[in-house]
Amino acid sequence: MEKDRIVAVFGSSRSRPGDGVYEQAVDLGRLLAEAGFGVTNGGYAGVMEAVSAGASGSGGRVVGVTAPPLFPGRTEGNRFLTEEIPAGSLTERIHIMWEMACAAVLWPGSIGTFTELAVVWNDAVLAARRGAPPPPVIAFRDRWEGLVDQLTEDLGADPGLVTMVDTPSQAVQALLRMAPGRES
Repeated sequence: MEKDRIVAVFGSSRSRPGDGVYEQAVDLGRLLAEAGFGVTNGGYAGVMEAVSAGASGSGGRVVGVTAPPLFPGRTEGNRFLTEEIPAGSLTERIHIMWEMACAAVLWPGSIGTFTELAVVWNDAVLAARRGAPPPPVIAFRDRWEGLVDQLTEDLGADPGLVTMVDTPSQAVQALLRMAPGRES
């Protein structure tokens, strides 16, 4: 699958079936696959597993970029992956995922997901400064809007490079409008 067909989905490993967030993440994975996108994620549990389940269940490609040195108790990725790529560090993991993706969707998460937001947002800033089209960065409003607003104010970052959404459907609609090589 070509780069313009893969979306990096970043989110918490703590979500579990029945908590609502997990089910919404399954829906996101399904909608992405139905829209013709493959997904890449960290490959383990929580939102990563849920998005993998939704995409895989709809015939989508699911690339899990696991990090065995960071998580020695986890011997392999979740059962929904169609491909697993081991990474040696957190930064290598993010780099691999982002290199294969045309866009990012940031689900609610913690410090790891914040790190991923910082990397992809910064990449969008640098692309815009080079005159290149910035890759779509889509974030779920309930977790990220306040932080993006604060960083925009404190650091002078461009808030227009992070698109806020409330639902999986809105995330996919935004991707279809913004992703390179995709028709609206």
